[in-house]
Amino acid sequence: MASNIKKKTLEEKLLVRGKKAKNFIGSRKIFFGISLAIICIGIICNFIFGTTMDIQFTGGSMIKYSYSGTLDDAKLKSLVQEKTPDDIVTFSDSKDLVNNKNVLTVQFSGNNTISTDLQKNITDSIQKQFPDNKFNLEQSSSVDATMGTSFLWKCIVAVLFAGALMVLYVTLRFKKIGGLSAGVMGLVALFHDIAIIYFFYVIFRMPIDSSFMAVALMILGYSLNDTVVVYDRVREERRNLGYKADIADVFNLAATKVMRRTIITSITTITAVVIVYVVAVIYNLDSVKAFALPMIVGLVSGCYSSLCIAGPLWVMWKKRAKKDK
Repeated sequence: MASNIKKKTLEEKLLVRGKKAKNFIGSRKIFFGISLAIICIGIICNFIFGTTMDIQFTGGSMIKYSYSGTLDDAKLKSLVQEKTPDDIVTFSDSKDLVNNKNVLTVQFSGNNTISTDLQKNITDSIQKQFPDNKFNLEQSSSVDATMGTSFLWKCIVAVLFAGALMVLYVTLRFKKIGGLSAGVMGLVALFHDIAIIYFFYVIFRMPIDSSFMAVALMILGYSLNDTVVVYDRVREERRNLGYKADIADVFNLAATKVMRRTIITSITTITAVVIVYVVAVIYNLDSVKAFALPMIVGLVSGCYSSLCIAGPLWVMWKKRAKKDK
């Protein structure tokens, strides 16, 4: 009789608003399959298209022009390419809202800086071919390949350092639920998010630049926050249910209770970034678009990985450790 009452009490604790908690652990194969499918598509696209690196990392040169009116981009790109042996990496239009001008940015690959004569030759050819657009040279700059490589490694080190600090923080904060396992699985989820963002760049042929690194670091912080919220709820529910309760039931209950809050927070953040992206599209702000669109993907991935990747992997770790004992 007493055992029946105890069992009934535990079953009641496992209910959320009178309903059974969602079975995140039971659906883990589906979650893992979705992530693996996206990553496999990204890997295939990476073999087919390769990774486009911005001149910030590979070295190269950039020329920026202001102009008026509309352009035939294909014709202009062909004209510029005829004047230089270096390949054009990117060729983009944007809008300078401060000076109310259209801006054309041309980036070239290669280790050699653009000479003054070549700049003048390209500029004269463009002005002659498109006299009505009133082209004016605004800026010219070059990046050495060695400096670009150094910058890339510094960005990678920053990401790895942030990940190491995250594992240490989670390990110390969540000792009662196995801090190291929680930290390691949280790190796996973070690298999952970075992989999703990276393959997004590859699939849509976007050059890897400083915006990618900025998005990666921001998503690390955002995804970590979501993961910590989930782990904090797991710690609370494990204390409420007792340490003899099945760890899968504990996580399912905690994730179900925190899911609504996590999704609403993510939707609110994504809505703000979508508005920024729409404004960037309207005013043709390429640099803002290059940041906002991957950020949207990263926010969705961060919300997903906290509930569907980090948690199930942590439960699998704990069950395996218990079985080994």
